[in-house]
Amino acid sequence: MLKQRIITALVLLAVLLPAVFVANPWPFALLTLLLIAAAGWEWAKLNAAAASPSWLPGVFGVAVASACGITLLGHGLQAPPDWCWWLAGVVWVAGGSYALRGGPKAWPHAPTGLRLALGALVLFAAWLAMAQAKAMGTNFLLSIFCLVWMADVAAYFGGRTFGRRKLAPSISPGKSWEGVWSGMLGVLLLALLWVHGLEAHFSFDSPSLFMLLKRQGLIVSLLGLLLLSAMSVVGDLFESLIKRAVGAKDSSQLLPGHGGVLDRVDALLPVFPLALALSSL
Repeated sequence: MLKQRIITALVLLAVLLPAVFVANPWPFALLTLLLIAAAGWEWAKLNAAAASPSWLPGVFGVAVASACGITLLGHGLQAPPDWCWWLAGVVWVAGGSYALRGGPKAWPHAPTGLRLALGALVLFAAWLAMAQAKAMGTNFLLSIFCLVWMADVAAYFGGRTFGRRKLAPSISPGKSWEGVWSGMLGVLLLALLWVHGLEAHFSFDSPSLFMLLKRQGLIVSLLGLLLLSAMSVVGDLFESLIKRAVGAKDSSQLLPGHGGVLDRVDALLPVFPLALALSSL
């Protein structure tokens, strides 16, 4: 299993890193279209009714990616109005909280059409935000990725070391409140190192998310970072809720040793639109 995980990770890095670091934002936008198509397929497999035809997940994945592609062809990488990011953020904060409160037992009772429509909206907004983040600059894009990864890694080790109080035992028994606080602390430390270490001594193609928040003042910066850290947890829990509702361990086996695409990007889905919303300040 470990060998399989390492090989898959190396292949993904070999494909993703050139698209991330090349100056032209189009390769990254096109590559992420494939990821969104795969994520859409997984979403439909997890959320379609038992009586749904077998071709539905594939059609759904292609439809979501096609909507993204049409937007790309029609508008290029032109930034959408700021209210789009704020709307997506409100949907995530309100809808995510509502879904998590209902838990795995309530999710299957939502109409199939509603669950599929929500998935299409979530995936479209995340792809649009990722493509726009890359258009704004590699440093900006990487700062969002690293924020989510730091929140996840710090939460994992903090939870294993200090975890006592369960965060959501019916959804993800391994997560604890201490892990959440550790993740937030890790993000704050990362922001300090990025702004006062990296960006203070090196030149980049764009300001990072951390720098943009810093320019809004200490209070806005702290609240923004804490919100994004919290929403990365919401994205993770939301996908866990869906899997637990249908008794699935992974969203798929598309990535050997790692599960599915949704398993790898769940925490990114709410963070990217919200990061764009906060950066618009």
